[in-house]
Amino acid sequence: MRRLKSAPAAATAGPVSIWMIIFVMLPMIYVFVISFLTRDPYGGIEAKFTFENYTEMLQPLYLKVILKSFKLAFYTTAICLLVGYPMAYWIASKRPSTAAKMLMLVMIPYWTSSLVRLYSANLLAMPNGFLNTALMKLHIISEPLDLLYSDTMVLMGLLIACLPFSVLPLYSSIEKLDKSLIEASKDLGARPVQTFFKVIVPQTMPGIIGCIILVFIPAMGMYYVPDVMGGGKVMLIGTLVKNQFLVTKNWPFGASMAILLIFITLAILWIYTRFNKLEDLEVV
Repeated sequence: MRRLKSAPAAATAGPVSIWMIIFVMLPMIYVFVISFLTRDPYGGIEAKFTFENYTEMLQPLYLKVILKSFKLAFYTTAICLLVGYPMAYWIASKRPSTAAKMLMLVMIPYWTSSLVRLYSANLLAMPNGFLNTALMKLHIISEPLDLLYSDTMVLMGLLIACLPFSVLPLYSSIEKLDKSLIEASKDLGARPVQTFFKVIVPQTMPGIIGCIILVFIPAMGMYYVPDVMGGGKVMLIGTLVKNQFLVTKNWPFGASMAILLIFITLAILWIYTRFNKLEDLEVV
C-alpha cells in the first residue's frame, strides 16, 4: 500500500533526480576529485594527489584576480540594488495588470542574446561611438573618453547581464508589503526616511538578500563578460577558470578555482539560511 502511495511522487521526482545526479552531482564530484590531482607535462591529468592547486591560489597574481572579482561583484550588486529597488517599488505600486506589463518590459531586452547586448554596449563606448559623440556635442568633454576594454566596461557589462536578477526578487518582496504598517507609521508622525528604514526595509529584507545572492554569485563567475567588455585585459575568476580548462590545459588548477567558486556560493547561501528560508528567493 505504501508503495502505491509513493508511486506518483517517485514518478515525478525520479526522472529529475536521475537527471541531477548524472548532469550535476557526478560532474561536480569529478571536478572536486581532479582538483587534488596533478597536471602532466602534456596537459593531461596525472593521478598524483596534491594540495598544490589550492596553495597556488595564494600567489599574488591569483589573489589579485580573486580580489578584483570580489570588488566588481560587490559594485555590481550595490548598483543593481540601488537601481533595482526604486524600480521594483515603482512597479509594485501599479495595478497588477500594469505591473505585469512593466515586468515584461524589464525582461524583453533579455530575449536577445547577451553577447549581442554586450557588443552593442561596446559600440556605444567606442571613441567615435554614440556616448563620446553625445558628450562632446554637449561640451561635457573635449576629447573622447578611453572606455573600451577597462574595468568600467566590465562593470557595465555585469550590470547589463544582472539587472533583472535584482528587480524580480525585489518586486516579489515589495509586492507583499503590509500597507497598514506604512499608514500606521505615517499616522504616528514618522518621517518618510524613518518609515522607509524602520518599516519598509525590514519587510522587504528577504527580497534584498535574495537580490544580493542572485546578482553577486553570477557576477563572480561570468567569464564571457570580461572577455567581451574587457577585451582580454580584465581577468576575473570565471575567466581564469575558462582559460585553465581551454587555453593552458591545466585542468586540476582550473578545477580548484571552480571549487572555490562553489564554496563561495555555498557560504553565501548558508549565511542567507541563517536569517531567511530559501523559499524566499522566489522571483515571481
